[in-house]
Amino acid sequence: MPNIITAPGLVDTHVHLRDPGFTHKEDIITGSLAAAAGGVTTAVCMPNTNPVIDTPELVRYIYERAADAAVRVLPFAAVTVGQRGAELTDFEALKLAGAVALSDDGVPIGSADVMRRALLRARECDLVISTHSEDAEMVQNYAVNEGKISRLLDIPGRPAIAEEIMIARDAMLAHETGARVHIAHVSTAGSVEIIRRAKNEGIAITCETCPQYFTLTEDIVPTLGALARVNPPLRTEADRLAIIEGLRDGTIDAIATDHAPHSAEEKARGLVEAPSGMVGLETSLALTITALYKTGILTLEQIFDKMARNPAKILGLPQNDDFIEVDLDAEWTIEPDKFCSKSQNTPFGGMRVFGRVLKTSVRGGVVFGK
Repeated sequence: MPNIITAPGLVDTHVHLRDPGFTHKEDIITGSLAAAAGGVTTAVCMPNTNPVIDTPELVRYIYERAADAAVRVLPFAAVTVGQRGAELTDFEALKLAGAVALSDDGVPIGSADVMRRALLRARECDLVISTHSEDAEMVQNYAVNEGKISRLLDIPGRPAIAEEIMIARDAMLAHETGARVHIAHVSTAGSVEIIRRAKNEGIAITCETCPQYFTLTEDIVPTLGALARVNPPLRTEADRLAIIEGLRDGTIDAIATDHAPHSAEEKARGLVEAPSGMVGLETSLALTITALYKTGILTLEQIFDKMARNPAKILGLPQNDDFIEVDLDAEWTIEPDKFCSKSQNTPFGGMRVFGRVLKTSVRGGVVFGK
């Protein structure tokens, strides 16, 4: 017998829709179809496009393109002009144009002074800043976690401390400025502990992780190569378990996808040369149900808190009536060639998972299923 539930539509706070500039990988329309298939009714897209979403005109462009999208598409705007980490954008004008939050995601803000000034301005504008927390000098463009796999492959790695230093810095700056900071794609045990302590001290910090960080480890890299390349990288089993504990105890507020489409040609360049990232909109809910609900780690209420209600609260989004219907016991195989996304770069191809989205409703209309 099917075990069908009705739940709030998912709110994904971390999506790369590649529009404008990289629409051979994805565009707002195809990305929205992928979102609908995965139960995501609100997709918040990152600004690392070409050109960067750093002006009111480009924020309005996203809304214009999204008018025909299957789901709600809302834009982040860049913290710094061109995501170059120097000159701040016009936060007030960006918010007036419709930016729901700010981020230079994909490009860490290396200067503590720039980040401090950004947080002070963001507090005045009542905007949250989402951070890509890695020290750029430490990680360069390295492909994997620094550890046994980087040593096995004899390539440089991205150390966990590069993430943890930046999270600690930004937690301190959030405390000093009174601003709100949201840490994207948390991946290490040390990061979870830093955020846990910051929350216990009353700092206005929230965070998200992604399914790859609680389902996979660096051990799959030698087998899957570039399909397993993502920033921050897949970490160790100890890190994976710490991410799960952070989800369980509430340290980690949200589960997002960091949906990052790339073409097959780009990923075929090999582990060292290929771009980082994996698609996730069509698999995130099933992976979460399989890894966290079916194992008894989280309740359904907790899952939809982390995938729908908390993300909306973090970004200050109004409540809506979007909903999904999910068969919790439906078992299916992830088949990338059947994705609605233009891209198929996932390490989860062939995996058996539970939880199939049967219907997605946005603004009172069915956009997926029937």
